[in-house]
Amino acid sequence: MNEQGLNYLLINSTNKYLVEYCPLPENSRYKLTGFSGSTGDALVAPDKIYLFVDGRYHIQADLEVDHKLITVVKLQAGQSFLHEMTLKIPNSELLGVFSKKISQKSIEYIQSKSVQVKFLDNDPLDNEIYFDNKNVVTVDGIPANKKVENIKDTVLITNLEEVSYLFNLRDFSENYSSKIKGKAVISGGKAQLLDEINDFVKNHSGEIYVDKSTINAYDFNLIGNKVRILEHSPIKLMKSIKTDDELKHYKLSFERTDKAVKAIREYIENSENVSEFDIAEQLEKEFKKYGAKSLSFKSIVAKDKNSALAHYSKCSKNEIIEDGSLILIDCGAYYEQGLATDITRVFVKGQPTPMQIKVYTTVLKMFLNAYNYNSDKIVGYDIDDLARKIYSENEIEGFVFNHGLGHGIGISVHEYPPNLSKNEMAKVEIKDGMCFTIEPGLYNENYFGIRLENSCYMMDGKIHSFVHMNYEKKLIDYDMLSSQEREWLKEFEVI
Repeated sequence: MNEQGLNYLLINSTNKYLVEYCPLPENSRYKLTGFSGSTGDALVAPDKIYLFVDGRYHIQADLEVDHKLITVVKLQAGQSFLHEMTLKIPNSELLGVFSKKISQKSIEYIQSKSVQVKFLDNDPLDNEIYFDNKNVVTVDGIPANKKVENIKDTVLITNLEEVSYLFNLRDFSENYSSKIKGKAVISGGKAQLLDEINDFVKNHSGEIYVDKSTINAYDFNLIGNKVRILEHSPIKLMKSIKTDDELKHYKLSFERTDKAVKAIREYIENSENVSEFDIAEQLEKEFKKYGAKSLSFKSIVAKDKNSALAHYSKCSKNEIIEDGSLILIDCGAYYEQGLATDITRVFVKGQPTPMQIKVYTTVLKMFLNAYNYNSDKIVGYDIDDLARKIYSENEIEGFVFNHGLGHGIGISVHEYPPNLSKNEMAKVEIKDGMCFTIEPGLYNENYFGIRLENSCYMMDGKIHSFVHMNYEKKLIDYDMLSSQEREWLKEFEVI
């Protein structure tokens, strides 16, 4: 920073492909702060480091960082990281950013707040990722050139999920991912897979259309005056609306996911002296037994207070399950087509407490009402709003719902569109064929957290569940449910 004449420096959690889940050895923010959450960026200032985290990570960040060096900024629902970050930077100061690790859209937002930016091409904490196709496999799907035959402009695609989808290619060699690495150029109704775009940009004389939300600032500036802006990537929407074959595969994948989670419930009930770590190990074995290629993300197995950390991922050998222990399990897997499954269930070893029953039933009410949301136009923002309304009518002191209600699923376990939250991005209609989660949760760091998550899909203007794993009868207070909610619950009484 001294060499570059900077007092402020942005440290991102992603890599040059702007992936959401960057492996920790490649995550500069983790190396700087010690915070191991999947998302959350840091701002280095003259006298401190600010770490910005959303509601999923408030507790985890507090536990992992050195508070003498790092100030945790806890973003609330609807707050923007970029907005809060720019408030920390005086107008006269330059902000250093690593141009390969931030989207052009983010850069333009920062500049709109009168913050001057200095681009740095190389991150000294970075381990560069290189394109390697030796583990890439082909999956079923519409041929790439068929998908793009009506796209006559020259379009650059840099989002890895879109590239993987476009070419029907997957790579299961890296943990928690099925994406290949590369970039795509669509031109004249044909698609080409590239490692880097330098030579293409140099030799192409015409316009190049890009999506500012997914292209990094380095590539954007490399294109220079040839660049043209897409309102939306044509592949993003195409990818989000699953074909009949993709939905069929998803249904089979979730049948196997349900079986794996049912088996782990029995393992918990019938085993003694097992830890979070043991459960996570057994869960992966169950997924593999039912044909999983890999896990779609690191399983969350969280006992008692750990379950209040929405994205707890330690799975400790020292956390032993005892009689009365509450265990939250959030897990998923990739099968042959490389589409991520995602489910969360909560179990109690032995008999639950009245508080566990009350919180569980309240979260279940939130889910049932959100799942059965009905409107001529179904929008994620409105579904999220309904879940929060149900909680406001049944509030439990000390427990908070501090994350979005759900997210899209596909090649990545988090994809957009759709989205269910208080963010502007959730004000987009959920269309037939889109797949997403509904996952209300309530958390109290002094007690426990409960989250119940079903992955769903939209068809004929109605929400349907891929997940059929039943809920825990011993954790349900049926007197807290309305007659309508009890009727809705029948859909999930038998796996």
